[in-house]
Amino acid sequence: MNYRHAYHAGNFADCLKHVILARVIEHLKIKPQPFRVIDTHAGTGRYDLGGIEAGKTGEWQNGIGRLMQATLPATAAALLEPYLATVRDINGSGPLSVYPGSPLIARSLMRRDDQLVANELHPDDFVELKALFHKVRDSKVLNLDAWVAVKSLLPPKERRGVVLIDPPFERSDEFDCMAEGLEEAIRRFASGVYIVWYPLKDARAADRFIGRTRAAGAVKALDVRFQICEPAPDLGLTASGVLIINPPFRLRSELDILMPCLSATLAKDASSSFGMTQWEDVGGA
Repeated sequence: MNYRHAYHAGNFADCLKHVILARVIEHLKIKPQPFRVIDTHAGTGRYDLGGIEAGKTGEWQNGIGRLMQATLPATAAALLEPYLATVRDINGSGPLSVYPGSPLIARSLMRRDDQLVANELHPDDFVELKALFHKVRDSKVLNLDAWVAVKSLLPPKERRGVVLIDPPFERSDEFDCMAEGLEEAIRRFASGVYIVWYPLKDARAADRFIGRTRAAGAVKALDVRFQICEPAPDLGLTASGVLIINPPFRLRSELDILMPCLSATLAKDASSSFGMTQWEDVGGA
């Protein structure tokens, strides 16, 4: 499977991942101390929804396209506002035509002295990402293998922060690479918040990954899984998960409010479902 960002920008999986990223950043901002966001697979940072890649799949129309037009309960709308505001801001007064990637969402929500490190290995995507963040203060763009970046960037000097891991899953051993990379990351920065996106094409492979991560020392975690419909041979990705290690204390209660709304809004059919599993005590960031 190839989950290169440009083809799937703004789809249901992006919405789930970016809603969680935005909520985690909002929680980190509660304390005055600076923090760092490290995005290991940053992509280009922004996506033209009318471009060749996004236009080929059209997945954003049933993702961020629906979410931007939805009428949501007031509590859920307030929790989604930081994320949706970044989407509105990048589009200005015009129609929805551009979607911000995770580094741009993060930078838009971060404070002046919080640090962003956006890493992207793909050479063409790196060039676009570098141009996007040219002269943006407190932001650095790197062109490294993601797991080399993890070793070189952790722990951050602030000793506070979030690491977003969102591989394209072009490799058959991507789950193994993630498990090994997370083991190293946790060893170096045990108190960090980790947001790890993964596809749910093979639930058993995903379960093995979760088990390995737990065994590696992730003592506090929340695993969120979201399915928009039953899988079928002619469909693309229909389910994905996000593992949050060291989630902020209130994140679970916020997702208890948000996930029913996301499921109802982004469902492809009546088989849409979601689930959340946590282990140990969910502590603060």
